[in-house]
Amino acid sequence: MTDKEFLRRRQALLSYMAPSSVVLIFAAPIVIRSHTSTYPYRQNSDFWYFTGFNESEAALLLIKISCNNDYSVLFNRRNSLQNQIWCGNYLGQKDALKTLSVNYALPWDCINDELYHFLQNITIVYHAQGQYDFADRIVLHALNQIRHQSLTHTTSPITLLDWRPWVRELRLLKSQEEQRALREAGRISALAHQSAIKIARPDMYEYQLEGEIQRTFHDNGARFPAYNTIIASGENACILHYTNNDQRMYAGQLVLIDAGCEFKGYAADVTRTVPVNGTFSTPQRAIYNIVLDAITLGLKLYRPGTTIYSVTQAVVRMMVKRLIQLNIIQGDLDTLISTNAIHPFFMHKLSHWIGLDVHDVGGYGENDHRVLKPGMTLTIEPGLYISKRSHVPKEYRGIGVRIEDDILITKDGNENFTASVVKETNAIEHFMMTANIP
Repeated sequence: MTDKEFLRRRQALLSYMAPSSVVLIFAAPIVIRSHTSTYPYRQNSDFWYFTGFNESEAALLLIKISCNNDYSVLFNRRNSLQNQIWCGNYLGQKDALKTLSVNYALPWDCINDELYHFLQNITIVYHAQGQYDFADRIVLHALNQIRHQSLTHTTSPITLLDWRPWVRELRLLKSQEEQRALREAGRISALAHQSAIKIARPDMYEYQLEGEIQRTFHDNGARFPAYNTIIASGENACILHYTNNDQRMYAGQLVLIDAGCEFKGYAADVTRTVPVNGTFSTPQRAIYNIVLDAITLGLKLYRPGTTIYSVTQAVVRMMVKRLIQLNIIQGDLDTLISTNAIHPFFMHKLSHWIGLDVHDVGGYGENDHRVLKPGMTLTIEPGLYISKRSHVPKEYRGIGVRIEDDILITKDGNENFTASVVKETNAIEHFMMTANIP
């Protein structure tokens, strides 16, 4: 992302702010893994959205005095010799001014002494209260400092509001730079899926496919997954968020692979389901083709002016018809749809936003009725999950299938970022057969 992109975003947020107000956005804290070790650092998505700065112990202030008078302040770590010895170089204050396009940069260890100066004579403070305890303490400490100085004719803010509703809307429409990052995340994730499908075979462990996916991410410039990878063989595929990934895979099973990388902070979310031995059984093929036709229909329908609700209704109607044909559910079509009879087998949403977070922010409208516009990015992920305890024909029990792509709503329809991953049953079988030929 360019400096201009981050400045554009800050200006957009400033346009929402009232005169005589301050926005405070805090970086994510480091998370302890065990005793003295920590998890790999992942920046708060909103802080990243406005700064592109990937250090903890930092805070961004946007201060709006009037409509034509505003400035920015960054608190961040010192680039001290001690820090350089133990942790490497931090950006520091001098370089922050150069690289992050802020007006002022102050040391993080001074925030409790300095923050209140920027809140004096301000009417409104916008703060994500409840997000981080440490941030709440810092803000309340600054407000109390101002109140204690009330005899010096300094006024304290009278209103504390949350900036997150505005930012959720800003993040919903993706800029050209964001679209490029999401497209690349999709491309890398597609390569990883192809690579995992290529090596899948009986008697491997699920985590071996996970390792292949992670290796492909790394080889293509994406260090981290966007979420915990799901490699779910057999009935594990009926567990929506199965992440143990520790079971041996057997011939005759399907394996559901749900994995996406993070690239420049932006997520991909991709799922494919393939036969472990390279060949679908007749019942597996029947269930798979319902899901395949569901995603194919959804991809045709998603365009500007539609809603997630309307596309979901069309997709579900088609799926219910097909389940009736397989005798998995019985009854009148309209009655089955109105009573949500498909829910035991398809219990999650068809789509969700995707961006800096894999389940990205942004309102869906009441009952998913928000009208889609160019620049919105979302998943499409129909699935069928028929557990062994289901009262359905025996041959379908224990089959779980999900197919998921990431799309951008364009002016004429949609762009599928992850279309390159093999999807048709015959194509999957051919791909796996030729991949395993010595």
